[in-house]
Amino acid sequence: MEPFDRAATLARIAATQVFALFEHLPEVYLFVKDAQHRFVQVNAALWRLYGCADAAGMIGRTDFDFQPPTLAGQYVDEDRGVMARGVPLVDRPWLVPGADGLPLWYLSSKHPLRDARGAVFGICGVLRPCGEAGTIPDQYRRLAPALTAVLQRYGEPLSVAELARCARLSVSQLQREFARLLHLTPSAYLLRVRMLMARRLLEQGAAAIGSIALDTGFYDQSHFTRTFRAVTGMRPLEYRRRFGVEGRGAAR
Repeated sequence: MEPFDRAATLARIAATQVFALFEHLPEVYLFVKDAQHRFVQVNAALWRLYGCADAAGMIGRTDFDFQPPTLAGQYVDEDRGVMARGVPLVDRPWLVPGADGLPLWYLSSKHPLRDARGAVFGICGVLRPCGEAGTIPDQYRRLAPALTAVLQRYGEPLSVAELARCARLSVSQLQREFARLLHLTPSAYLLRVRMLMARRLLEQGAAAIGSIALDTGFYDQSHFTRTFRAVTGMRPLEYRRRFGVEGRGAAR
C-alpha cells in the first residue's frame, strides 16, 4: 500500500472510531451530510431526536423529510453557506422541533468536509441542547427561564414583562440579552415558537383553524390568519393543503 493510501485508510478508520465515541454522549447530536444535503451518518441521539427507529431511518434523507418546510429551508440555506465559504460556523442558536413537535433551543456548529484536493464535498456538524439544567452554556443561563417559559406556555397570553419576571431581569435587560445571544426580540422569539407549533399542527392534523389559533396563543382566527400569512406568505388552509398529510400524499 502506498504511504498516501495507507494514511487515507487510517484516517477513515479513525474517523469511524471517533464517530462511535459520540454514541456515548447522549446530549450531543452528530451528523454528516453530503453536497445534496442528505444525511450520510448520524449518531443514535440524533435519530432518536428525529423520531426514527434507527440510523437507517435518516440516511439518504434531508431535513425536509423531518422538519417544517420553512425551517428545513433555513437549515439547508445555512449548509450551503458553510460549503460555499468553506468556513466553519460555530455555536449558531437554532430552534429544533423534536419528534413530539416541541421546539427546543440548540447550539449548532458545522464544519465543511474536504477531499484530498481540498474541494468541499459536504459538512459535519453537532447540535448541543441549551435549554435543560446542567447543559446550558454559561452565556445562556440568564435567559434560560424565559426560554423555558415560552416553550411551556406559548399558548398563553405571555407578555415581555412576564418573561422578564421569569428570568428575574428588567424588561430592558431581557431585551438586551435576547438581542446579544439570539439576535431576536423577546416578542419575535415568542412568535417564532407559536408559528412553529402552528405549522406542525397544520401539517399533521385536521384541527379547525380557530382551535389551532387559540392553542398557539393567538387572539382569534382572524389574528392568526393575518399573522400566518405575513410570516409564510400563505393562509393557514393553503399551507395545510400544500404541506399537510393529505397534500404530501397527493404530491407523491
